Amino acid sequence: MAQSEPIKIMYLNPVGNSDYDGVFADMARDHKLPGTEVHITSLPPSEGSFTHIEYRSYEAMVTKGIIRAVRAAAREGFDALAIGCFYDTALHDAREISEGMIVTAPCLSSCEIAATLSNRFGIVVGRRKWVHQMHDTVRDYGHEHRLSGFYHVGLGVNDFQKDHAETERRLLEAGRKAVEEDYAEALILGCTMEIGFYREVEKKLGVPVIDPSIAALKRAEYGAVLKRQCGWVPSRRWSSEPPPEEEIACFGQFDTNEPFGNRVVVEAA
Repeated sequence: MAQSEPIKIMYLNPVGNSDYDGVFADMARDHKLPGTEVHITSLPPSEGSFTHIEYRSYEAMVTKGIIRAVRAAAREGFDALAIGCFYDTALHDAREISEGMIVTAPCLSSCEIAATLSNRFGIVVGRRKWVHQMHDTVRDYGHEHRLSGFYHVGLGVNDFQKDHAETERRLLEAGRKAVEEDYAEALILGCTMEIGFYREVEKKLGVPVIDPSIAALKRAEYGAVLKRQCGWVPSRRWSSEPPPEEEIACFGQFDTNEPFGNRVVVEAA
């Protein structure tokens, strides 16, 4: 595709902590198209130095920061943005104020890809705590009839990267149950911090295993390509109608403070 400027994607790590931004930058470097520039960002510590948002109360606290970041990214001219949490935190809220920028997130992206690759898929999650909310999300996206189940491995978000051998063992155990007992034809890893494990699990189980961080990045990139090639810009009417700019200016909450705490740029090749 001939283009004068690179496609610009932002992968937003929606916590006020940059510890894993480098991991996501490596992921982007390995999987983006040559003509794509990816900015890995996280929220400023002033939004709360969360290392995860696996609790609804944590999600509520960072939602304001996500909205500010998405609005700022749209005004910087990004083609698409991925919100990097499998809860798809603030996805619909963010779309309201994203102007012509595409906004996606890991659960939505992973389910769309899994539905392309299989008739039935399972989702491997960290803790039983997450299942209720994620099940509601999958149902809302229209994929419940494809879902073999959720399979939890007893690990919180911060635990996945502590002992890689143990994490892989637990993912394999859960994935084997999904595939061999519940007949899943594909697996989704239901946390962005499960990054780096999909290849080994896929090799040993013999079904596609979808890393949600990669899925979100590639779905954002694909949407950006379609926007460039076909002119398919997101509609911001009816349910996606944005708030009036005069009200935004009057309330004074959207454009205050620095929206990003850290930024790593992965240049277009």
